Amino acid sequence: MDYKKITETPSNYDQLENMGTSTILESINNEDQKVALAVAEVIPNITKLVDALAERFDKGGRLFYIGAGTSGRLGILDASEIPPTFGMPHSRVIGLIAGGDTAIRKAVENAEDDVNQAWLDLKEFNVCENDVIVGIAASGTTPYVIGGLQAAKEHGLLTGGITNNPGSPLAVVSDIPIEVNVGPEFVTGSTRMKSGTSQKLVLNMITTALMIKIGRVKGNKMVNMQLTNTKLVDRGTRYLVEGLGIDYDEAEQLLKKHGSVKKALDAVRP
Repeated sequence: MDYKKITETPSNYDQLENMGTSTILESINNEDQKVALAVAEVIPNITKLVDALAERFDKGGRLFYIGAGTSGRLGILDASEIPPTFGMPHSRVIGLIAGGDTAIRKAVENAEDDVNQAWLDLKEFNVCENDVIVGIAASGTTPYVIGGLQAAKEHGLLTGGITNNPGSPLAVVSDIPIEVNVGPEFVTGSTRMKSGTSQKLVLNMITTALMIKIGRVKGNKMVNMQLTNTKLVDRGTRYLVEGLGIDYDEAEQLLKKHGSVKKALDAVRP
């Protein structure tokens, strides 16, 4: 191992159990403020990944996240938010976690140590050359993730990797590594904290930028969002009021008739 495992380095703080509540919270917040700055350093590689994704999405490609534990759950969370937010089918951005769906809520013992399972999971989706596989692992050493990326590369798929240990095996195996050095965690080794926060920020950036580039946003509005509750119907109606200069009731009727802000706009402004 010729890299420094930053995620396991000792916290900048000690005697945590002797801290008052406000000191604990202020210290966590101080550490959290470093995360966005660390993410800013890797924007060039996030840009490469988004551009590569957009090119492949236009050809029918998909985005797959693979991860274990917190990292796997964050990938699933990001994937699950794409259909309601951008109106994309569930089949275009997919999150896979070591141990399967059971592991979303409860840890599955030793699941992350199987180097072959991620590729078996991916094969169930008939992955092809236009798909992109992004592995997520704070440590950069998770066998499930590394094995999946290695197999994906061997089958001609583009791979990306999100890790908090620069130079880690995950970074090495990824075509486009995103190495976010957030430094040691407030609680030593607790990568659900700063590392997990950085992963969430990167995932937000990847899919939001991708959806903008493939036309799922107009102006600054989520014009393809699913109208699954009263709040979202109201939001879509207000978008139409603003965009078309019509009154609220007319906008609401137009929205309900066409089923989405984009379809309503297209009908009025073909």
